Amino acid sequence: MKYLFSAALICSAILANAQDQFGGVFAKINADVQQNGRAYQNLKYETETIGHRLTGSANGAKAEQYAYDLLKSYGCEVKFQPFEVESWSRKTINVAIGATKNSLAKMKAVTLAHSPVSADVSGDIVDAGNGLEADYQANPAKFKGKIALIYLGVLPGSPAGTKSLHRSEKTAIATKYGATGVIIINTVKDGVLLTGTASVTGKLISIPAVCIGLEDGMALKEKLKTQAQIAHIAMTNFSGVIKARNVIATFKGTELPKDKIVVGGHLDSWDLATGAIDNGIGSFAIIDMARTFKKLNLKTKRTIEFVLFMGEEQGLLGSKAYVEQAKKNGNLAQVKFMLNYDMTNDPKGFSTSRAEMKDLFTSWGAEIVKIDTGFKNLINAGAGLHSDHQPFMLEGIPTGGGFGGKLPNNSGPFYHSDGDSFKLVDEQELKNTVRYSAMLTYALANTPKIPVGVQGDEELRKFLEAQNLKEPLTIAGEWRWK
Repeated sequence: MKYLFSAALICSAILANAQDQFGGVFAKINADVQQNGRAYQNLKYETETIGHRLTGSANGAKAEQYAYDLLKSYGCEVKFQPFEVESWSRKTINVAIGATKNSLAKMKAVTLAHSPVSADVSGDIVDAGNGLEADYQANPAKFKGKIALIYLGVLPGSPAGTKSLHRSEKTAIATKYGATGVIIINTVKDGVLLTGTASVTGKLISIPAVCIGLEDGMALKEKLKTQAQIAHIAMTNFSGVIKARNVIATFKGTELPKDKIVVGGHLDSWDLATGAIDNGIGSFAIIDMARTFKKLNLKTKRTIEFVLFMGEEQGLLGSKAYVEQAKKNGNLAQVKFMLNYDMTNDPKGFSTSRAEMKDLFTSWGAEIVKIDTGFKNLINAGAGLHSDHQPFMLEGIPTGGGFGGKLPNNSGPFYHSDGDSFKLVDEQELKNTVRYSAMLTYALANTPKIPVGVQGDEELRKFLEAQNLKEPLTIAGEWRWK
Protein backbone atom coordinates (compact mmCIF):
# COMPACT_ATOMS: atom_id res chain seq x y z
CA MET A 1 0.00 0.00 0.00
CA LYS A 2 2.90 2.35 0.76
CA TYR A 3 4.14 2.17 -2.83
CA LEU A 4 0.66 2.50 -4.28
CA PHE A 5 0.08 5.59 -2.14
CA SER A 6 3.37 7.13 -3.26
CA ALA A 7 2.58 6.41 -6.88
CA ALA A 8 -0.83 8.00 -6.49
CA LEU A 9 0.74 11.11 -5.06
CA ILE A 10 3.21 11.32 -7.94
CA CYS A 11 0.47 10.85 -10.53
CA SER A 12 -1.64 13.48 -8.82
CA ALA A 13 1.26 15.93 -8.83
CA ILE A 14 2.02 15.25 -12.50
CA LEU A 15 -1.63 15.77 -13.43
CA ALA A 16 -1.82 19.02 -11.47
CA ASN A 17 1.45 20.23 -12.94
CA ALA A 18 0.20 19.58 -16.44
CA GLN A 19 -2.85 21.72 -15.75
CA ASP A 20 -0.98 24.52 -13.96
CA GLN A 21 0.13 26.73 -16.83
CA PHE A 22 0.98 29.79 -14.79
CA GLY A 23 4.21 30.97 -16.41
CA GLY A 24 2.52 33.72 -18.41
CA VAL A 25 0.81 35.20 -15.38
CA PHE A 26 3.98 34.86 -13.32
CA ALA A 27 5.80 36.96 -15.94
CA LYS A 28 3.12 39.66 -15.73
CA ILE A 29 3.35 39.72 -11.93
CA ASN A 30 7.12 39.95 -12.16
CA ALA A 31 7.06 42.88 -14.59
CA ASP A 32 4.45 44.83 -12.66
CA VAL A 33 6.13 44.54 -9.27
CA GLN A 34 9.55 45.37 -10.66
CA GLN A 35 8.21 48.46 -12.43
CA ASN A 36 5.35 49.60 -10.21
CA GLY A 37 5.88 48.04 -6.77
CA ARG A 38 5.00 50.42 -3.93
CA ALA A 39 5.76 48.40 -0.78
CA TYR A 40 9.05 50.17 -0.08
CA GLN A 41 7.66 53.68 -0.57
CA ASN A 42 4.51 52.94 1.41
CA LEU A 43 6.46 51.49 4.33
CA LYS A 44 8.82 54.47 4.29
CA TYR A 45 5.86 56.85 4.49
CA GLU A 46 4.31 54.87 7.34
CA THR A 47 7.48 54.81 9.45
CA GLU A 48 8.07 58.53 8.91
CA THR A 49 4.54 59.79 9.50
CA ILE A 50 2.95 57.24 11.87
CA GLY A 51 5.84 55.42 13.52
CA HIS A 52 5.25 52.32 15.63
CA ARG A 53 2.01 50.34 15.27
CA LEU A 54 1.29 49.15 18.79
CA THR A 55 -2.14 47.54 19.00
CA GLY A 56 -4.59 49.70 20.94
CA SER A 57 -2.54 52.87 20.65
CA ALA A 58 -3.38 55.95 18.57
CA ASN A 59 -0.54 54.93 16.26
CA GLY A 60 -2.05 51.47 15.86
CA ALA A 61 -5.39 52.95 14.81
CA LYS A 62 -3.66 55.25 12.33
CA ALA A 63 -1.80 52.28 10.83
CA GLU A 64 -5.05 50.33 10.45
CA GLN A 65 -6.63 53.27 8.64
CA TYR A 66 -3.57 53.80 6.45
CA ALA A 67 -3.60 50.17 5.31
CA TYR A 68 -7.35 50.35 4.65
CA ASP A 69 -6.99 53.58 2.65
CA LEU A 70 -4.09 52.19 0.60
CA LEU A 71 -6.03 49.07 -0.37
CA LYS A 72 -9.11 51.19 -1.15
CA SER A 73 -7.03 53.48 -3.35
CA TYR A 74 -5.97 50.47 -5.40
CA GLY A 75 -9.61 49.60 -6.01
CA CYS A 76 -9.72 46.59 -3.67
CA GLU A 77 -12.84 45.37 -1.90
CA VAL A 78 -11.69 46.06 1.64
CA LYS A 79 -13.20 45.97 5.11
CA PHE A 80 -12.28 46.25 8.75
CA GLN A 81 -12.76 43.30 11.07
CA PRO A 82 -13.10 44.89 14.52
CA PHE A 83 -12.36 42.97 17.69
CA GLU A 84 -11.70 43.71 21.34
CA VAL A 85 -8.44 42.69 22.99
CA GLU A 86 -6.80 42.87 26.37
CA SER A 87 -4.14 45.37 25.45
CA TRP A 88 -0.85 45.88 27.28
CA SER A 89 1.74 48.65 27.16
CA ARG A 90 4.73 49.59 29.29
CA LYS A 91 4.97 52.62 31.54
CA THR A 92 7.87 52.73 34.02
CA ILE A 93 10.73 50.34 34.74
CA ASN A 94 13.57 50.25 37.25
CA VAL A 95 15.94 47.32 37.67
CA ALA A 96 18.78 47.49 40.19
CA ILE A 97 21.26 44.72 41.02
CA GLY A 98 24.04 44.32 43.55
CA ALA A 99 25.65 42.15 46.22
CA THR A 100 23.71 43.82 49.04
CA LYS A 101 20.63 45.99 49.40
CA ASN A 102 22.88 48.96 50.02
CA SER A 103 24.99 48.43 46.89
CA LEU A 104 22.29 48.11 44.23
CA ALA A 105 23.15 49.74 40.90
CA LYS A 106 20.64 50.51 38.18
CA MET A 107 20.84 48.24 35.14
CA LYS A 108 19.53 49.03 31.68
CA ALA A 109 16.44 46.87 31.09
CA VAL A 110 13.14 46.73 29.26
CA THR A 111 9.86 45.23 30.49
CA LEU A 112 8.58 42.14 28.73
CA ALA A 113 4.96 42.34 27.69
CA HIS A 114 2.11 41.19 29.88
CA SER A 115 4.10 41.74 33.04
CA PRO A 116 1.87 42.89 35.92
CA VAL A 117 0.26 46.33 35.96
CA SER A 118 2.31 47.07 39.06
CA ALA A 119 5.19 45.16 40.58
CA ASP A 120 7.84 45.88 43.20
CA VAL A 121 9.88 42.81 44.12
CA SER A 122 13.29 42.17 45.61
CA GLY A 123 15.07 38.88 46.00
CA ASP A 124 18.10 36.76 45.48
CA ILE A 125 18.99 36.01 41.87
CA VAL A 126 19.29 32.33 40.95
CA ASP A 127 20.87 31.26 37.67
CA ALA A 128 18.35 29.13 35.76
CA GLY A 129 20.64 28.53 32.78
CA ASN A 130 18.60 28.08 29.62
CA GLY A 131 15.37 28.27 31.59
CA LEU A 132 14.19 24.81 30.50
CA GLU A 133 12.52 22.19 32.72
CA ALA A 134 15.84 20.36 33.05
CA ASP A 135 17.44 23.46 34.57
CA TYR A 136 14.96 23.39 37.48
CA GLN A 137 14.51 19.68 38.11
CA ALA A 138 17.88 19.07 39.78
CA ASN A 139 16.92 21.38 42.68
CA PRO A 140 13.43 22.81 42.16
CA ALA A 141 13.13 24.23 45.68
CA LYS A 142 15.98 26.71 45.25
CA PHE A 143 13.96 28.86 42.81
CA LYS A 144 10.98 29.41 45.10
CA GLY A 145 10.74 33.03 46.14
CA LYS A 146 13.79 33.95 44.05
CA ILE A 147 14.38 35.87 40.82
CA ALA A 148 15.35 33.56 37.96
CA LEU A 149 18.12 34.59 35.56
CA ILE A 150 17.48 32.99 32.17
CA TYR A 151 19.39 32.97 28.89
CA LEU A 152 17.08 33.73 25.96
CA GLY A 153 18.46 31.05 23.63
CA VAL A 154 20.73 28.05 24.29
CA LEU A 155 23.94 28.74 26.18
CA PRO A 156 27.27 27.77 24.62
CA GLY A 157 28.37 24.47 26.13
CA SER A 158 24.83 23.16 26.60
CA PRO A 159 24.33 19.43 25.92
CA ALA A 160 24.14 18.55 22.24
CA GLY A 161 20.61 18.66 20.89
CA THR A 162 19.32 21.11 23.52
CA LYS A 163 16.35 22.94 22.06
CA SER A 164 15.28 26.34 23.28
CA LEU A 165 11.76 27.50 24.07
CA HIS A 166 10.01 30.81 23.52
CA ARG A 167 10.62 33.50 26.15
CA SER A 168 6.98 33.16 27.24
CA GLU A 169 7.36 29.42 27.78
CA LYS A 170 10.54 29.97 29.81
CA THR A 171 8.71 32.53 31.93
CA ALA A 172 5.86 30.06 32.47
CA ILE A 173 8.30 27.40 33.67
CA ALA A 174 9.97 29.84 36.09
CA THR A 175 6.54 30.77 37.48
CA LYS A 176 5.70 27.08 37.89
CA TYR A 177 8.75 26.61 40.12
CA GLY A 178 7.86 29.57 42.31
CA ALA A 179 10.09 32.34 40.96
CA THR A 180 8.95 35.84 41.94
CA GLY A 181 10.53 37.51 38.92
CA VAL A 182 12.38 36.76 35.70
CA ILE A 183 15.44 38.42 34.19
CA ILE A 184 16.05 37.28 30.62
CA ILE A 185 19.45 37.80 28.99
CA ASN A 186 19.26 38.84 25.34
CA THR A 187 21.60 37.02 22.92
CA VAL A 188 22.60 40.08 20.87
CA LYS A 189 25.90 41.92 21.34
CA ASP A 190 26.34 45.58 22.25
CA GLY A 191 23.59 45.82 24.83
CA VAL A 192 20.62 45.53 22.48
CA LEU A 193 17.42 45.05 24.48
CA LEU A 194 14.58 42.85 23.32
CA THR A 195 10.91 43.22 24.06
CA GLY A 196 8.02 40.89 23.27
CA THR A 197 5.48 38.98 25.29
CA ALA A 198 6.39 36.88 28.31
CA SER A 199 2.88 35.39 28.39
CA VAL A 200 1.89 32.14 26.72
CA THR A 201 -1.78 33.17 26.77
CA GLY A 202 -1.65 36.85 25.86
CA LYS A 203 -3.00 37.60 29.37
CA LEU A 204 -1.21 39.22 32.30
CA ILE A 205 1.38 37.05 34.02
CA SER A 206 1.77 36.94 37.80
CA ILE A 207 5.44 37.93 38.06
CA PRO A 208 7.50 40.76 36.51
CA ALA A 209 9.68 39.80 33.54
CA VAL A 210 12.44 41.97 32.10
CA CYS A 211 15.18 41.71 29.50
CA ILE A 212 18.77 42.88 29.98
CA GLY A 213 21.65 43.09 27.52
CA LEU A 214 24.02 40.22 26.69
CA GLU A 215 27.12 41.77 28.23
CA ASP A 216 25.36 42.76 31.45
CA GLY A 217 23.71 39.36 31.68
CA MET A 218 26.83 37.28 31.15
CA ALA A 219 28.76 39.43 33.63
CA LEU A 220 25.99 38.82 36.17
CA LYS A 221 26.20 35.06 35.57
CA GLU A 222 29.93 35.20 36.34
CA LYS A 223 29.38 37.13 39.57
CA LEU A 224 26.83 34.55 40.73
CA LYS A 225 29.52 31.86 40.63
CA THR A 226 31.37 33.48 43.52
CA GLN A 227 28.98 35.90 45.20
CA ALA A 228 25.25 36.13 45.80
CA GLN A 229 23.42 38.90 43.96
CA ILE A 230 20.17 40.68 44.77
CA ALA A 231 17.76 42.29 42.31
CA HIS A 232 15.10 44.92 42.84
CA ILE A 233 12.51 45.13 40.05
CA ALA A 234 9.90 47.89 40.10
CA MET A 235 7.54 48.58 37.22
CA THR A 236 4.18 49.96 36.17
CA ASN A 237 2.29 49.00 33.02
CA PHE A 238 -1.10 49.48 31.40
CA SER A 239 -3.55 46.67 30.78
CA GLY A 240 -7.15 47.01 29.65
CA VAL A 241 -9.68 46.12 26.99
CA ILE A 242 -9.26 48.16 23.82
CA LYS A 243 -10.57 47.95 20.27
CA ALA A 244 -8.48 46.97 17.26
CA ARG A 245 -9.19 46.11 13.62
CA ASN A 246 -7.88 43.53 11.19
CA VAL A 247 -7.89 44.82 7.61
CA ILE A 248 -9.16 42.42 4.93
CA ALA A 249 -9.03 42.81 1.13
CA THR A 250 -11.12 40.20 -0.70
CA PHE A 251 -10.76 38.93 -4.26
CA LYS A 252 -13.75 36.74 -5.05
CA GLY A 253 -13.10 33.39 -6.72
CA THR A 254 -14.68 32.64 -10.08
CA GLU A 255 -15.32 28.89 -9.79
CA LEU A 256 -14.92 28.03 -6.10
CA PRO A 257 -15.84 31.30 -4.37
CA LYS A 258 -16.50 29.58 -1.04
CA ASP A 259 -12.99 28.12 -0.95
CA LYS A 260 -10.58 30.63 0.57
CA ILE A 261 -6.85 31.15 0.50
CA VAL A 262 -5.90 33.45 3.37
CA VAL A 263 -2.70 35.46 2.85
CA GLY A 264 -1.88 37.11 6.14
CA GLY A 265 0.71 38.87 8.24
CA HIS A 266 0.65 41.19 11.19
CA LEU A 267 0.49 44.93 10.76
CA ASP A 268 1.11 45.74 14.42
CA SER A 269 4.52 46.25 15.99
CA TRP A 270 6.05 46.92 19.37
CA ASP A 271 6.55 50.49 20.47
CA LEU A 272 10.33 50.64 20.92
CA ALA A 273 10.87 51.52 17.25
CA THR A 274 8.91 51.72 13.99
CA GLY A 275 8.78 47.96 13.39
CA ALA A 276 10.01 48.25 9.80
CA ILE A 277 11.31 44.67 9.81
CA ASP A 278 8.84 43.18 12.29
CA ASN A 279 6.56 43.23 10.53
CA GLY A 280 6.59 46.16 8.11
CA ILE A 281 8.30 44.16 5.38
CA GLY A 282 5.70 41.38 5.68
CA SER A 283 2.53 43.45 6.00
CA PHE A 284 3.43 45.99 3.32
CA ALA A 285 4.41 43.16 0.99
CA ILE A 286 0.88 41.80 1.45
CA ILE A 287 -0.62 45.18 0.63
CA ASP A 288 1.44 45.32 -2.53
CA MET A 289 0.42 41.78 -3.51
CA ALA A 290 -3.17 42.99 -3.39
CA ARG A 291 -2.24 46.06 -5.45
CA THR A 292 -0.66 43.78 -8.05
CA PHE A 293 -3.69 41.49 -8.27
CA LYS A 294 -5.97 44.49 -8.77
CA LYS A 295 -3.68 46.26 -11.24
CA LEU A 296 -3.39 43.14 -13.42
CA ASN A 297 -7.06 42.19 -12.91
CA LEU A 298 -5.99 38.66 -11.97
CA LYS A 299 -8.79 36.13 -11.68
CA THR A 300 -8.61 33.04 -9.51
CA LYS A 301 -10.78 29.97 -9.05
CA ARG A 302 -10.70 30.33 -5.26
CA THR A 303 -11.36 33.44 -3.20
CA ILE A 304 -8.28 35.17 -1.80
CA GLU A 305 -8.32 37.20 1.39
CA PHE A 306 -5.32 39.41 2.02
CA VAL A 307 -5.44 39.97 5.79
CA LEU A 308 -3.45 42.39 7.92
CA PHE A 309 -3.72 41.20 11.51
CA MET A 310 -3.39 43.40 14.58
CA GLY A 311 -2.36 42.16 18.02
CA GLU A 312 0.11 39.49 16.89
CA GLU A 313 2.82 40.77 19.19
CA GLN A 314 0.52 40.57 22.20
CA GLY A 315 -0.51 36.96 21.66
CA LEU A 316 -1.74 36.36 18.07
CA LEU A 317 -4.88 38.26 19.03
CA GLY A 318 -5.96 39.38 15.56
CA SER A 319 -5.53 35.98 13.91
CA LYS A 320 -7.28 34.29 16.83
CA ALA A 321 -10.14 36.78 16.43
CA TYR A 322 -10.34 35.97 12.70
CA VAL A 323 -10.53 32.23 13.37
CA GLU A 324 -13.06 32.61 16.19
CA GLN A 325 -15.26 34.86 14.06
CA ALA A 326 -15.12 32.36 11.19
CA LYS A 327 -16.08 29.55 13.56
CA LYS A 328 -18.95 31.63 14.92
CA ASN A 329 -20.15 32.36 11.38
CA GLY A 330 -19.81 28.69 10.43
CA ASN A 331 -17.46 29.34 7.52
CA LEU A 332 -14.00 28.42 8.87
CA ALA A 333 -14.17 25.27 6.72
CA GLN A 334 -13.99 27.52 3.67
CA VAL A 335 -10.33 28.30 4.47
CA LYS A 336 -8.32 25.73 2.52
CA PHE A 337 -4.82 27.17 3.02
CA MET A 338 -3.14 29.96 4.97
CA LEU A 339 0.04 31.71 3.81
CA ASN A 340 1.76 33.73 6.54
CA TYR A 341 4.31 36.50 6.02
CA ASP A 342 6.06 37.49 9.24
CA MET A 343 9.46 39.13 8.69
CA THR A 344 9.64 37.34 5.34
CA ASN A 345 12.32 38.87 3.13
CA ASP A 346 13.72 37.91 -0.27
CA PRO A 347 12.53 34.27 -0.08
CA LYS A 348 14.52 31.69 -2.02
CA GLY A 349 11.76 29.11 -1.89
CA PHE A 350 8.53 28.12 -0.19
CA SER A 351 7.60 26.64 3.17
CA THR A 352 4.66 24.40 3.94
CA SER A 353 3.42 22.73 7.08
CA ARG A 354 2.34 19.72 5.04
CA ALA A 355 4.95 17.66 3.18
CA GLU A 356 2.35 16.58 0.60
CA MET A 357 2.59 20.06 -0.93
CA LYS A 358 6.29 19.78 -1.78
CA ASP A 359 5.90 18.48 -5.36
CA LEU A 360 3.36 21.11 -6.32
CA PHE A 361 5.28 23.96 -4.72
CA THR A 362 8.45 22.76 -6.46
CA SER A 363 6.74 22.73 -9.85
CA TRP A 364 5.58 26.32 -9.39
CA GLY A 365 9.00 27.32 -8.16
CA ALA A 366 10.55 25.88 -11.31
CA GLU A 367 8.46 28.32 -13.35
CA ILE A 368 9.69 31.20 -11.19
CA VAL A 369 13.32 30.15 -11.73
CA LYS A 370 12.77 30.55 -15.49
CA ILE A 371 11.93 34.20 -14.79
CA ASP A 372 14.53 34.87 -12.09
CA THR A 373 17.42 32.54 -11.25
CA GLY A 374 17.80 34.40 -7.93
CA PHE A 375 14.90 32.26 -6.75
CA LYS A 376 16.48 28.93 -5.73
CA ASN A 377 13.29 26.86 -5.44
CA LEU A 378 14.08 25.67 -1.92
CA ILE A 379 11.33 23.80 -0.11
CA ASN A 380 10.89 23.45 3.63
CA ALA A 381 8.23 21.19 5.11
CA GLY A 382 7.54 21.57 8.81
CA ALA A 383 5.49 23.37 11.41
CA GLY A 384 6.26 25.89 14.14
CA LEU A 385 4.46 28.29 16.45
CA HIS A 386 4.34 31.94 17.55
CA SER A 387 3.01 33.71 14.49
CA ASP A 388 -0.37 34.27 12.87
CA HIS A 389 -0.42 30.91 11.10
CA GLN A 390 -0.74 29.18 14.49
CA PRO A 391 -4.50 29.63 15.11
CA PHE A 392 -5.18 28.32 11.60
CA MET A 393 -2.81 25.36 11.97
CA LEU A 394 -4.44 24.40 15.28
CA GLU A 395 -7.72 24.06 13.38
CA GLY A 396 -6.04 21.63 10.96
CA ILE A 397 -5.64 24.15 8.13
CA PRO A 398 -2.44 23.72 6.06
CA THR A 399 -0.10 26.68 6.22
CA GLY A 400 2.95 27.97 4.39
CA GLY A 401 4.77 30.99 3.01
CA GLY A 402 8.23 32.06 1.94
CA PHE A 403 11.43 30.27 2.88
CA GLY A 404 15.18 30.62 2.67
CA GLY A 405 15.58 34.37 2.61
CA LYS A 406 17.77 36.39 4.93
CA LEU A 407 16.74 39.52 6.77
CA PRO A 408 18.13 42.65 5.10
CA ASN A 409 21.18 44.60 6.26
CA ASN A 410 21.98 42.36 9.23
CA SER A 411 18.73 43.39 10.87
CA GLY A 412 18.26 40.15 12.82
CA PRO A 413 19.92 41.48 15.99
CA PHE A 414 17.40 44.34 16.10
CA TYR A 415 14.37 42.04 16.34
CA HIS A 416 11.92 43.49 18.89
CA SER A 417 14.39 46.22 19.74
CA ASP A 418 14.75 49.99 19.53
CA GLY A 419 16.88 49.52 16.40
CA ASP A 420 14.11 48.16 14.15
CA SER A 421 13.91 51.12 11.77
CA PHE A 422 13.32 51.74 8.07
CA LYS A 423 17.01 52.14 7.27
CA LEU A 424 17.29 48.34 7.55
CA VAL A 425 14.83 47.70 4.68
CA ASP A 426 16.15 46.71 1.23
CA GLU A 427 13.91 47.83 -1.64
CA GLN A 428 14.74 45.09 -4.14
CA GLU A 429 14.54 42.33 -1.57
CA LEU A 430 11.12 43.61 -0.52
CA LYS A 431 10.06 43.54 -4.17
CA ASN A 432 11.27 39.95 -4.35
CA THR A 433 8.99 39.03 -1.45
CA VAL A 434 6.04 40.61 -3.25
CA ARG A 435 6.84 38.98 -6.62
CA TYR A 436 7.40 35.41 -5.48
CA SER A 437 4.61 35.48 -2.90
CA ALA A 438 2.07 36.88 -5.35
CA MET A 439 3.00 34.09 -7.75
CA LEU A 440 2.56 31.43 -5.05
CA THR A 441 -0.78 32.94 -4.04
CA TYR A 442 -2.02 32.99 -7.63
CA ALA A 443 -1.00 29.37 -8.22
CA LEU A 444 -2.51 28.11 -4.98
CA ALA A 445 -5.80 29.88 -5.72
CA ASN A 446 -5.93 28.44 -9.25
CA THR A 447 -4.55 24.91 -9.11
CA PRO A 448 -7.31 22.40 -9.94
CA LYS A 449 -6.84 20.41 -6.73
CA ILE A 450 -4.93 21.24 -3.56
CA PRO A 451 -3.31 17.93 -2.50
CA VAL A 452 -4.00 18.40 1.21
CA GLY A 453 -7.17 19.05 3.12
CA VAL A 454 -8.03 20.26 6.58
CA GLN A 455 -6.93 17.73 9.19
CA GLY A 456 -9.42 16.06 11.48
CA ASP A 457 -8.90 16.15 15.23
CA GLU A 458 -6.98 12.88 15.62
CA GLU A 459 -4.93 13.46 12.47
CA LEU A 460 -4.03 16.91 13.76
CA ARG A 461 -2.95 15.53 17.14
CA LYS A 462 -0.58 13.05 15.52
CA PHE A 463 0.77 15.74 13.21
CA LEU A 464 1.52 18.16 16.06
CA GLU A 465 3.23 15.41 18.06
CA ALA A 466 5.34 14.48 15.04
CA GLN A 467 6.34 18.14 14.73
CA ASN A 468 7.46 18.18 18.42
CA LEU A 469 4.87 20.81 19.28
CA LYS A 470 3.14 19.01 22.15
CA GLU A 471 5.44 20.41 24.85
CA PRO A 472 5.20 24.11 23.92
CA LEU A 473 1.46 23.83 23.30
CA THR A 474 1.01 22.14 26.68
CA ILE A 475 2.97 24.91 28.41
CA ALA A 476 0.75 27.45 26.63
CA GLY A 477 -2.41 25.62 27.71
CA GLU A 478 -3.36 24.99 24.07
CA TRP A 479 -2.90 21.20 24.00
CA ARG A 480 -6.50 20.04 23.99
CA TRP A 481 -5.87 16.30 23.93
CA LYS A 482 -5.50 14.08 27.01
